[in-house]
Amino acid sequence: MYDIIIIGSGPAGLTAGIYASRANMKTLMIASTFNPSLITTTDLVENYPGFPDGITGFEIIERFTRQATKFGMETAEADVRAVSGIPQDGSVRWKVDAGDKTYEASALIIATGTQYAHLNVPGEEEFTGRGVSYCATCDGAFYRERDVVVIGGGDTAVQEALFLTRFADTVTIVHRRDRLRATGILTDRASANAKIRFEFNSVVEKIIGDTAVTGVIIRDVNDPAKKRTLRADGAFIFTGTIPNTAFLGGLAQCDDAGYIKVDQNMRTSTKGIFACGDCTTKLLRQVVTACGDGATAAFAAEHYINDQRGTSYEKWKNSQ
Repeated sequence: MYDIIIIGSGPAGLTAGIYASRANMKTLMIASTFNPSLITTTDLVENYPGFPDGITGFEIIERFTRQATKFGMETAEADVRAVSGIPQDGSVRWKVDAGDKTYEASALIIATGTQYAHLNVPGEEEFTGRGVSYCATCDGAFYRERDVVVIGGGDTAVQEALFLTRFADTVTIVHRRDRLRATGILTDRASANAKIRFEFNSVVEKIIGDTAVTGVIIRDVNDPAKKRTLRADGAFIFTGTIPNTAFLGGLAQCDDAGYIKVDQNMRTSTKGIFACGDCTTKLLRQVVTACGDGATAAFAAEHYINDQRGTSYEKWKNSQ
């Protein structure tokens, strides 16, 4: 039995854990074994305040975890199977089935983040792990002196392409638009890197190979009949993300893409359930915004619990 259960172990969930446990809320964070935070696969985070030389995503998580557990946050590693409400004394306690255990809490904070989207083209599933990858930090070293393609044009795609130049002979960025969507500094670095090539106005139609990837077939978006094959030993896919929210089963309102709708206090459409970080509808998905979301969600959850128990500061003040 907990005051607050946090589902998710990325920057948003861990910040919520720091704030909740520091407020003397009995707090449990459930970390997925199947979908770890994407930040752990990021080689360098250089826009998080206080680290002018950058910091690895793994180190961010390590530091946040150490800080949260210092204040008493408990952790469990399991994948959540279901969430349901238990009516109790005019309110609802929340039951979380995770792994082979069940946990209960007065409030939930959903901080499950996202996972990389798939292209859903022929060859992608077949060659996953045999040339198709969604993590340059994990697999880049396998492609020393090889040729690879990176599919996508946002910050993640370009940053991962730059990382891959440490190993690969050539890195070809395939992007459906006529220019990159990445921020200016990343675009400039990619353009200046002699190892990086660009295939704009192009989409990958098929990933080909025998026992492993040998290339990709790309199609011109302006002339669909125009197709050609790029030789490559690896295909790294960074074409966006999808939220890890399916387990909620409609318990909280989501948009058409599955992102959880929240108000400015990180409250969802269901009382007692809060959400924060990349799994929510928002303009900017970055570590710094996730941390702000997490702090707000924990503070709002604390107020909700105290109000349910009749121990909120406002009620105490009005009784004096």
